[in-house]
Amino acid sequence: MTQDVTDRRDRPLRDLRISLTDRCNFRCSYCMPKALFGADHAFLPRHQLLSFEEIARLAGVFASLGVRKLRLTGGEPLLRRDLETLIGLLRDIDGIDDISLTTNASLLTRDKARALRAAGLDRLTVSLDGIDDATFRAMNDVGFPVAKVLAGIDHAEAAGLGPIKINMVVQKGVNDGDILPMAGHFRGTAHIVRFIEYMDVGNSNGWRLDQVIPSRDVVDRINARWPIEPLAPNYRGEVAERYRYRDGAGEVGLISSVTQPFCGTCQRARLSAEGQLFTCLFASHGHDLRERLRRGDSDAALHEALTTVWSQRDDRYSELRTAVEQPIDSRRIEMSYIGG
Repeated sequence: MTQDVTDRRDRPLRDLRISLTDRCNFRCSYCMPKALFGADHAFLPRHQLLSFEEIARLAGVFASLGVRKLRLTGGEPLLRRDLETLIGLLRDIDGIDDISLTTNASLLTRDKARALRAAGLDRLTVSLDGIDDATFRAMNDVGFPVAKVLAGIDHAEAAGLGPIKINMVVQKGVNDGDILPMAGHFRGTAHIVRFIEYMDVGNSNGWRLDQVIPSRDVVDRINARWPIEPLAPNYRGEVAERYRYRDGAGEVGLISSVTQPFCGTCQRARLSAEGQLFTCLFASHGHDLRERLRRGDSDAALHEALTTVWSQRDDRYSELRTAVEQPIDSRRIEMSYIGG
């Protein structure tokens, strides 16, 4: 039985983002810079990760509170073995309408894409921060070629996982020269490029406001080359502003957490790979659900605990940060740990 819950700002709980691992095979500077995530970095040991059965059980309780969408993230989620097994478990949960995956697509072979789709995956989002090969290799900092990511996107489309969303985090002086090439590459396809303002997630990326390209500037650049016009949101709480090309060649999205915060409609919770629940992307602490699972809490007890956490939620970090135009002084959870 579903019993919807709302927080102190009357925001429902609709989306759950589930991190499957804190590991990644890329070392993007805004997420996992090599200086801090080198060869000797201590990642979570296997026994500390939630098992697939534990994840599915929690997802079922979240569904009873109103969650309808699940997004699997990381780290890089395709590093978690037998991911299809988890997707199959999640697919069987009553009330879950949509299961998606965010990946860098480096491990997305033809067979893997087919297996994910067959298991019940609905949609795919690919992180791709540059279409120029040299730019992209520098961004991922492990020399991974852009051609292999594009091949992964093709495999996903062929498997029926399209249209695919392509996420590009834009940094001034780093990859903003790829804005038009990125838009141009996917124009005329069903895929949707979403340009994301560089955000101050975590504490390791040295974020500064002057490194942010405002979404308004991205819109202006694209519109000057290919005229675009705004589209209505697909649903309440959609994070991306939608635009379509006036000539019918598809659409793009803008995610503007820095310059146009959307805290007021945020309906997302995040579950870390070791079972910590976070009610905001910029949270400084979580709520330990793994301990509750492993001590034998019933579903009813978990339901009550989650209801209490969400009903007391009052997060609006991006609104507060924008008001002072600098990061709020707190130790925030790293993006590689909490997922995007």
